[in-house]
Amino acid sequence: MRKILTAFALGTSAAAAVICLAGYGYIFKAAALNLKKGAVTPSIDDEGKFPSRPVPNMTAEPWEKDPLYNRNMLSEEILDELKKTRASSLLVVQDGKLLHEQYWKDHDFSSLMNSFSMAKGILSILVGCAVDDGYLESEDQLVSTLFPKYGESFYGRHLTVRHLMTMQAGFDWIEEYRHPFAENSKQYFVEDLAEQVFDIDFIEMPGTRYEYQSVAAQLLGLVLRKAVNRDLATYLSEKIWKRLNMEFPAKWSTDEKGTEKAFCCIHATARDFARLGQLIMQNGRWKDRQLISEDYCRRMLTPTPENDAFCFTIWADDENEIKCRFFYGFLGQFIIMIPDQNMVIVKTGFYNRLEVDKKMRPLQVKSLISALCPGKQPTAI
Repeated sequence: MRKILTAFALGTSAAAAVICLAGYGYIFKAAALNLKKGAVTPSIDDEGKFPSRPVPNMTAEPWEKDPLYNRNMLSEEILDELKKTRASSLLVVQDGKLLHEQYWKDHDFSSLMNSFSMAKGILSILVGCAVDDGYLESEDQLVSTLFPKYGESFYGRHLTVRHLMTMQAGFDWIEEYRHPFAENSKQYFVEDLAEQVFDIDFIEMPGTRYEYQSVAAQLLGLVLRKAVNRDLATYLSEKIWKRLNMEFPAKWSTDEKGTEKAFCCIHATARDFARLGQLIMQNGRWKDRQLISEDYCRRMLTPTPENDAFCFTIWADDENEIKCRFFYGFLGQFIIMIPDQNMVIVKTGFYNRLEVDKKMRPLQVKSLISALCPGKQPTAI
């Protein structure tokens, strides 16, 4: 028995050494974090697992509640779907007032929940702010003007901020969430995000075609940090969180060096996510102030010729009877904007097997719109 245990220990040590030498040492960090702090896979409740930067608010201003707040019961059909897909919150704002609000799985209106890839859309908002502030010339500015190393690459010298937002960067990166050795898994737990990003090469000319790649968003975050000369959480607080009178401060997870996980991981409440949707649905205007230029917001919400379901890291559906734009994050996080109904829907959850259409849009977005906007007559966006 002693020989067997010794052999097992030696074999385990050898395997661990091989894993570390191959660049997958982050797997041990992931295992330790998950065993110590909750769910064994990425979760909307990961706020305490990683270091983070605060996103302070200033003067909290709760949503005004509609006279019909929580008086209209949801159908059994949509409630069953929300239960099946492990929803943690559902919130509806219409005409600028809170119409419906419901929480599950020990969450409430003050719970900070992981945005996952909805953060990519928030990056595009910050690009608009940076253009307005003069930190960026436009979304067509070359990345090499901020990181000269890209100017030394045949493909990299053509890379623009727009390419990063529209997922047309051309990186040698396969978006994969299903196994621990994928670059996405490494990205979630790696200690130095910049090192990982700058190690990714190109396989084709930027702008050639659409391919969803989280590394593009992380590079966009690094570009923004350098352009505005401050961390992303501070800039988000200054430009959005304080100006929208968010009800709660948020947090943005970072790597061990303090760099925000720009591809994901802004932890905020459903109520405050809804304010982001309302701002963009209003083309950057909040009350009597234009926080982001109207022209930029329209460009941000315009689908690309390469993929008519995708804008500046915000998704589009102009084929449905009721047209919409939406932020979309892993495990079913949505901020859905429906201009025809002056409605914003926020849904968060834990489910990683949502059905999608041929353009990779989750079908649940359409079902939520159908359930919450029955009998409405659509008009063009």
